[in-house]
Amino acid sequence: MTPAMTDIRELVEHAHVVDVHEHHIPEIFLARDVGLLQLLRQSYAGWTVARPYPLPSESRAADPMLADVGAVTWAEIAPYVERSGSNAFVRNLLRALGELYEPAAAGITPDTWEEIDEEIRLRHADPRWPREVIRRAHVAHVVTDNYTDPLLDVRQAFGDSYSSVCRINCLALGWHPSSRDHNDNSAWQLAERLGHRLERFEDYESLLEQIVRTLGARGQVALKNALAYDRDIRFGPPDERLARDAWRKAEPTPDERTAFGDFVVDRLCALAGEHDVPVQMHLGTALTRGSHPMGVADLVERHPRTRFLLMHLAYPWSRDLLGLAFVYRNIWLDLTWSFLLSPSHFRAALHEAIEVLPDETRMMVGGDNWHAEETYGALGAARRLIGEVLREKLASGYFGREDAERLARRILAENAREFLGVDRDG
Repeated sequence: MTPAMTDIRELVEHAHVVDVHEHHIPEIFLARDVGLLQLLRQSYAGWTVARPYPLPSESRAADPMLADVGAVTWAEIAPYVERSGSNAFVRNLLRALGELYEPAAAGITPDTWEEIDEEIRLRHADPRWPREVIRRAHVAHVVTDNYTDPLLDVRQAFGDSYSSVCRINCLALGWHPSSRDHNDNSAWQLAERLGHRLERFEDYESLLEQIVRTLGARGQVALKNALAYDRDIRFGPPDERLARDAWRKAEPTPDERTAFGDFVVDRLCALAGEHDVPVQMHLGTALTRGSHPMGVADLVERHPRTRFLLMHLAYPWSRDLLGLAFVYRNIWLDLTWSFLLSPSHFRAALHEAIEVLPDETRMMVGGDNWHAEETYGALGAARRLIGEVLREKLASGYFGREDAERLARRILAENAREFLGVDRDG
């Protein structure tokens, strides 16, 4: 390995990260009663056993990731490490646990799991432990999506090293007091908390304006569109007449529901452009039939002043997303989660992204996790993979050491600082 390749590896491994995407929710992230099974179940490893969101043909009364643990036995741990042990989500978490907890370094087995569980519980009994894990991950600032409460000021729970985004799903589904999004949020309850009375459709329009106008007061730096879990992401041109037909109906027609959501999303994107607020958007796997990145092209094109941060490399349609980002210069990419799902896919997509994207400001990273341990593992995986790709670019002569170092710093922190306006002094 040449000195330049060694240098880029060390830079990527030790540089600070501005993490643009987490789900650090105070009641989960700061929980004191956490053991091995919770970390497995309440991570993407848990998706190997039970998908935590229902498809349109399904119904589910509760999130399996939040199911009561009770007494834990090896029979509950074994499926993760024996049946799903080759899965990338599982491998990532096991590697993180091995680095953070000495008893886990040799692996989780019938002979070691109880000692590992005891060590995890001991550490989490100390309220400082989650923050210590984030410190060890060299994270300078975290932007979290507290989707259980879209109006929460996370600085009150986590301090000034955190900002948040405001998830808009319930707003796009808020035609009636009883309507809720897949996280059980209600736009009408948000309005009540803000002292905003909803009588007419025009009141709802002014609610959208109020939410965007007051983002900064809550430490919120972007809007978050995760509607790929509630509906398709083809947000058509707004049809105000049809959207108004849905207003205050308990059971609007499918066309009225779609029109209402299209109108709200379009209006929020326009307001985001006016206030220079970015819009994060989930793409790729969710309600998969309607989450292809090409579905958002019309919305992006209608709002050239709005900056869109499109997420997850739109797996499995990463090349289509790169094509969009090349054509529409108001698109940036959040690489989060794609490197957890498939490291091999991520390597190939990152090689291509470096070559295709119009400039070096376009990529950012995050963990996308509930617990500090998985965030530690996710950012460690991102560092390793980004370092590998940059070393390969150096070895092939694609660019030189200074180019690789500059791009590494941009992906890991500088782009996020500029794009979201966070951690200015970090």
